[in-house]
Amino acid sequence: MLFGVLCFIVVVQVRSAAPPGPPQNISVDKWLLSWTPATKEEDVTYTVQYSSFDSRVWTDVPACIHISSYSCDVSSTKALGEHGCVMLRVQAEKKRGLTSKPVKACSRRGDSCTPDFSLTAGPGSLTVHLSRNYSLAMEHEDHAKYRVYYGKEGEPLKSYRDDVASVTIRELQEGQRYCTKVEYIYFDESVGPPTCTQCEVIPESKKDSKLTETVVAVVLVSVLLITFIAYLLIFQRGRIKQWLQPPYQIPDNFLLKPEHHLPISTSIPTEEHWDVISCISPEESRE
Repeated sequence: MLFGVLCFIVVVQVRSAAPPGPPQNISVDKWLLSWTPATKEEDVTYTVQYSSFDSRVWTDVPACIHISSYSCDVSSTKALGEHGCVMLRVQAEKKRGLTSKPVKACSRRGDSCTPDFSLTAGPGSLTVHLSRNYSLAMEHEDHAKYRVYYGKEGEPLKSYRDDVASVTIRELQEGQRYCTKVEYIYFDESVGPPTCTQCEVIPESKKDSKLTETVVAVVLVSVLLITFIAYLLIFQRGRIKQWLQPPYQIPDNFLLKPEHHLPISTSIPTEEHWDVISCISPEESRE
């Protein structure tokens, strides 16, 4: 009994000494920031911080410090960032000064701080449709770009492409699900929150699918043909022999003595006449 109580006390102390889990699903929609807790603990509070793209310093949002709720209005930060855009993040806190790793927020809809895009998946490729006509690009031209992050679903989106308009990512594995997120950058620095992740399945090539269908059809026809031929050879041999017989009937008198025969010639060949040639003996020729 005493041992069990001691174990319980140790477990409680260890849990109270561990930092809280980081918040999840952090997103902003019309300057309302919301998230979900990693664990439901009563003594956990949350603090929201912001940072402008021209400053890497993170500052607490005055209305969102040590709050126990899972959302906060961050519209006051709009006037604090250049172009009215700021990056946002949230971290969980416990008593005794234990804090979680801060997690950045994404934006659920496009605006002047976050791009609006759509996806089109093709065989081996994924196209991110983006517009060239946005306020940041009009003001700063090619110094303002899109940064498109991409990767397989469930993996960190570490790969990215920078461009001023739509981007097509090629050489992707067909049948796999790929995800993307996009943000504005100015001189290689993030301007506002990135978009929330969107995912699409990369379809298989039509040529490959047609080839597969053709192979399946050929195999199926071959199996049916072999089965039909085997059935005929095993169960229909007699009928096959009948089909193979020539369309000819043997006469009834085929084995009888023929009634008429061709006449046999009895004429004797005429004797041939030969001329007698006298020969000279050698003795006569000497005389």
